[in-house]
Amino acid sequence: MLCLFLLIGIAAIGQNSEHEKHKNKGKFFVYWGWNWASYSDSDIHFTGDNYDFTLNNVVATDRQSKFSFNDYFNPGRITIPQTNFRIGYFFKENYTISLGVDHMKYVMKPDQLVTINGTINIGNTTYDGSYLNTPIQLEEDFLRFEHTDGLNYVNVELYRFDDISSWFGIDMENLQINLTEGLGLGVLYPKTNATLLGKDRSDRFHLSGYGSSVGIGLNITFLKHFFIQTDVKGGYIYMPSIKTTNTSIDNASQSFYFLQNNILIGGKFKI
Repeated sequence: MLCLFLLIGIAAIGQNSEHEKHKNKGKFFVYWGWNWASYSDSDIHFTGDNYDFTLNNVVATDRQSKFSFNDYFNPGRITIPQTNFRIGYFFKENYTISLGVDHMKYVMKPDQLVTINGTINIGNTTYDGSYLNTPIQLEEDFLRFEHTDGLNYVNVELYRFDDISSWFGIDMENLQINLTEGLGLGVLYPKTNATLLGKDRSDRFHLSGYGSSVGIGLNITFLKHFFIQTDVKGGYIYMPSIKTTNTSIDNASQSFYFLQNNILIGGKFKI
C-alpha cells in the first residue's frame, strides 16, 4: 500500500513529456531497513572438556521486535529490531558494489525434542552418558542457545539494477522502478547468548564463520535521490567457531540456510 500511494503521489508531479533519464553511474547510496528471517533446521556440534556431542535437526526462529516508534526510530535503540544497513557505489550505470550488515536474530526453540549423538562425562548425573540417536528434550538446565545481538552477517554484495519503468507504462523524470538482483559474500560476527550444561553463560561477540547469499528485489526511486525497496534474500551460513561458555575450550559449530524478507528506505547521491 505504501508503494501504491507513493506511485500515485509521484505521478501527480511527474512529467509525461520526453526527458533525459537521470544517471546512476558515479553515485553512492545508503539504506536502512528491517528484515524478517527464517532458518532451516540445523545440526549443532558441541565440544569441550569431557563432552563431545551433536544435536540433530534443531529448530530455530527469528525474533523480530514488535513495532514501536522508540525501538524502530530512536537512534539509541534502532539495533533492537532485526535490521539491514548498507552503503554502496554505482561503479557502472547498472552495477553496484556495497558493504553492509544484515542484523538477524537466531533463537533456538526452547524445550524441543531432538536426537543426540556423542558423549557427556562432566559429573552431571542427569546428562552424563553415551548417546546414539537418543531422544532428548532441550530443557533450560541443558541448553539455551541464541544469536540475538545478533546473527550479524557482514557482507560485500555485487548487484545489478535494471530500469523496468516501461513495463508499467511509466516515463517520468521523478519516478523510476528498478529490478535488482545479485549476490553476496561475508563473515558472521554474532553475539551468542548460550547456557550449556550448567556452565557459565556466554554472551559475547566472536568471529564465528562465513556465509553467502543471493537476492532479488524491487526498488522504487523518486525525486531522483530517494528510494524505497523490498527484496528477498536467501543464503547459507557456516559457523565452525561459536563460543558457548567463557572457557576457551568450549565450542560449537553449525550450518544452516536462511531466508530474509526486507523493507528498506534510502537515498543515492554524488559526492
